[in-house]
Amino acid sequence: MNLLIVGGGGREHAIIRALKKNPEVELVYALPGNAGIGQMAECHPIPATDIDAIVDFAKSHKIDFAVVAQDDPLALGCVDRLNELGIPCFGPDAKAAQIEASKIFSKNLMKKYGIPTAAYETFSDCEKAVDYLKTASYPIVLKADGLALGKGVVICQNFSEAETEIREMMLGGKFGKSGANVVIEEFLEGPEVTVLSFTDGKTVVPMVSSMDHKRALDGDKGLNTGGMGVIAPNPLYTPEIAERCMKEIFVPTIEAMRKEGRPFKGCLYFGLMLTKNGPKVIEYNCRFGDPEAQAVLPLLKSDLFNIMRAVETETLSPSMVEFEKASTCCVMIASGGYPEKYQKGFAIDFGASEETAFVYHSGTKLNDEGKFVTNGGRVLGVVAKADTLENAISKSYFAANQITFEGKHMRTDIGQRALKGE
Repeated sequence: MNLLIVGGGGREHAIIRALKKNPEVELVYALPGNAGIGQMAECHPIPATDIDAIVDFAKSHKIDFAVVAQDDPLALGCVDRLNELGIPCFGPDAKAAQIEASKIFSKNLMKKYGIPTAAYETFSDCEKAVDYLKTASYPIVLKADGLALGKGVVICQNFSEAETEIREMMLGGKFGKSGANVVIEEFLEGPEVTVLSFTDGKTVVPMVSSMDHKRALDGDKGLNTGGMGVIAPNPLYTPEIAERCMKEIFVPTIEAMRKEGRPFKGCLYFGLMLTKNGPKVIEYNCRFGDPEAQAVLPLLKSDLFNIMRAVETETLSPSMVEFEKASTCCVMIASGGYPEKYQKGFAIDFGASEETAFVYHSGTKLNDEGKFVTNGGRVLGVVAKADTLENAISKSYFAANQITFEGKHMRTDIGQRALKGE
């Protein structure tokens, strides 16, 4: 069976590794993939956003099943176009992908169906947004409406900061077209939890919970990034909280999307905050998180390909999804300067890292000599699995410390808040 994976980062590397455990999976193509993915799949340099080229490739290579793993192609209707060819896909169509592609859409959906989230206002006029900020309570959260590589969220401590940021977003093009419209949101407090879930549009089956670390520097300081590390499961996400989330958030979201004529099939990402008033939705994503997928999928005991086919055929059941009772830690190794300016092309020495952990490639390529070099802001995700969270963290850092390249940067405190119960 020929599979196609659309995307080219650590998330896709993790998905492919899990899919290849199924003996039916013979050949995997990745568009565009990366150097690490190239060890497990056949990569072709077609951008994930070039939908016409992806469709042509799928036709010419007789693709039997496609996994559209990245947000941009989902929002652009990649699944819709592949379905028109008769190719079954894992991933939502463009109408359902709006749940991530537009923060305004998702916030309005939650308000309409009573799904708990932060209070908010939306703006398309910058001066009206500034006027609103003059009377707002601080801190406050500003969100670009559209996709922004996981970085379109800014927390402001006072009016001066907020005015500068809102003008940069709406008028200065800080997040491109994604910032033309904004959500201004109440600042919530509490620990964050991510819950990825499989859903076929009717049934929703949550995966193991996780805790992402978005800030670039230790102590949750520095700029927001696409994620500097993650642990799974999140020890703060108790069975009681999980039951409440299922009843108040997960099932109502799936039902709301179906009622809106946008049934969601694929992986729906719930970004939650456990506030003193109960769990609330911070954001939805329409696909596996990155790096959450790298920590969650190694714990999956069930066959990922069988689950994906059940999602596509709308035959998903909770009994199909089983996870190990273990813990994982993913430490992201980034280029110095990320998430702002950074250099590429530095040779990577992996040492003995892959003897104790699995190294997922996020931003690598092969140079003319066939050696791995850096080719992105986030370069590698080092994932270890163990019987306890403490051991998983220790193993992950032991492996990560063996990897070297010029300008290497990583946080040294991934998972420490979870260990302390914070």
